[in-house]
Amino acid sequence: GESGSGKSITSLSIMGLLPNAARLAAGEIIFQKKGGEEIDLTKCSGKTFQSLRGKELAMVFQEPMTSLNPVFKCGDQVVEAILVHQKMDKKEAKQKTIDIFGQVKLNDPVRIFNSFPHQLSGGQRQRVMIAMAMVCNPSVLIADEPTSALDVTVQRSILDLIKQLKQEWDGSIIFISHDLSVVAEIADRVLVMKKGTIVEEGPVGQIFKIPKHEYTKGLLRDFKGENQAKGRMPVKRQPIMTVHQLKTWFPRKRNFFGQIKDHVKAVDEVSLTIHAGETLGLVGESGSGKTTLGRSILWLQNPSGGEVVYDGTALHQLPAKEWKNMRRELQIIFQDPYSSLNPRQMVGLAIMEPMKVHGIGKSKNERRTIALELLDKVGLEEEHFWRFPREFSGGQRQRICLARALSVQPKLLICDECVSALDVTVQSKILKLLKQLQTENNLTYLFISHDLSVIRQVCDRIAVMKNGKIVELGETESIYNQPKNEYTKRLIAAIPKWT
Repeated sequence: GESGSGKSITSLSIMGLLPNAARLAAGEIIFQKKGGEEIDLTKCSGKTFQSLRGKELAMVFQEPMTSLNPVFKCGDQVVEAILVHQKMDKKEAKQKTIDIFGQVKLNDPVRIFNSFPHQLSGGQRQRVMIAMAMVCNPSVLIADEPTSALDVTVQRSILDLIKQLKQEWDGSIIFISHDLSVVAEIADRVLVMKKGTIVEEGPVGQIFKIPKHEYTKGLLRDFKGENQAKGRMPVKRQPIMTVHQLKTWFPRKRNFFGQIKDHVKAVDEVSLTIHAGETLGLVGESGSGKTTLGRSILWLQNPSGGEVVYDGTALHQLPAKEWKNMRRELQIIFQDPYSSLNPRQMVGLAIMEPMKVHGIGKSKNERRTIALELLDKVGLEEEHFWRFPREFSGGQRQRICLARALSVQPKLLICDECVSALDVTVQSKILKLLKQLQTENNLTYLFISHDLSVIRQVCDRIAVMKNGKIVELGETESIYNQPKNEYTKRLIAAIPKWT
């Protein structure tokens, strides 16, 4: 179902984790425990739920950054779940945690065990959440968009892991996703939700091949249209930004005296050119350096070396006082829509704030009118203007971030996974909006995404990134149909197939 249709709230009802403002008005949730005993979850006390969560019922949440405790190491948080529900000592629990980190394809499990959430990429944090949910072999695993933050190769490994679990493990999975190709591959039955109700239900083959409800037919139309490459307007080969030998390194090891002995080379001597009016796609696995490259280009992360020249201006030489005007032309939509919105500020005011800073609109009323128009463009209602970020789903928050970035009329927009949290209907609408704005305003995009089907639809050229380096760069269809690099071939082979 679409963003806001009630998918996540349904799963939170099962887990007994509804927000304070919500209540179970009617109905029952009958759950059969491992021993065969049936209980009604709507009548369970908090203490009963505490014994069930993790052991019998587990959930992988949509936003891994807000689901992990920022002040504890990732490994310790998984160990805690093991010690609560299983008879193990700390040493055994630690080894089991490291083993399951390996199962969910986390490179260097020992390092991940000792890392804090903020030290990991979005995809790595999501895999830690999947490991935490699976570690006690629950009877029911609720996966709320578990692969939305993952690149295609890791998504493939997670889907294969879930398939393996289905065969080896006597449990059930509720899989919530807006990616219909993933649903087609993983599910036995499908329930389609709209505005809090189930409008269609049936075997996956029947629903996808012979849908009965008009809403289901619309979802499938949007998805199939999204996976077809559209004809592109020819791009004028006039560079708007040139990146030369850009490096962003982070200290990995220090000696006794605090001197750096080793680095993590997140961006390692990257050179590329972005042309005016084009969409350049940047793809690669989680941790390959895509987000760091986007931030380094805008000087939100200070590079270790190299040059960035935008429209004749060397950004690495730009005085701090001149960055305010430059920020209007260079905007970014961040990967995590929750942490990039002020939780205490109503979303309408969040969209108006950058307009006020940059002097857009003659009055407060004019800025409010522009903000309402932007909300409408990204598929939200006028009434949403006065709501807070916590009142929206992940996909709706991402649309708010897009409206805020567009409010200052930028010339170059870096989209860091800007549609990864959106359902297919809204995703299709946002992609059409981005193309329309590009045509009308000659906008230029650096489009960072792990969803290669979206990249294929919207991008003129693709840069493939691995271990901080660009390993392949070329025209979109050329990269898809005749990839030269072995890494690129693996990425394309891992795309879920539509069935």
